[in-house]
Amino acid sequence: MHANPDASAQQLKQIIERVERLDDEELGIKADRRDVLAEAKAVGFDVKTVRAIIALRKMNPEMRREAEDILETYKSALGID
Repeated sequence: MHANPDASAQQLKQIIERVERLDDEELGIKADRRDVLAEAKAVGFDVKTVRAIIALRKMNPEMRREAEDILETYKSALGID
């Protein structure tokens, strides 16, 4: 805020207001996400499994295979399945 304190203050205010708008949008998106998952549950889908599938789809194939291999190793060590 050296050259023009008023301009810097205005720029800072704009940045803060943009972040606040994004926070509001994020809250709206989270509410929409809850509504969609509630809809999934209402029609009989298991929401926990839906979330797990979403997480898997976000992974690249190599990371997904690695995670599945580790899970299988742990399950085997514990005598599950």
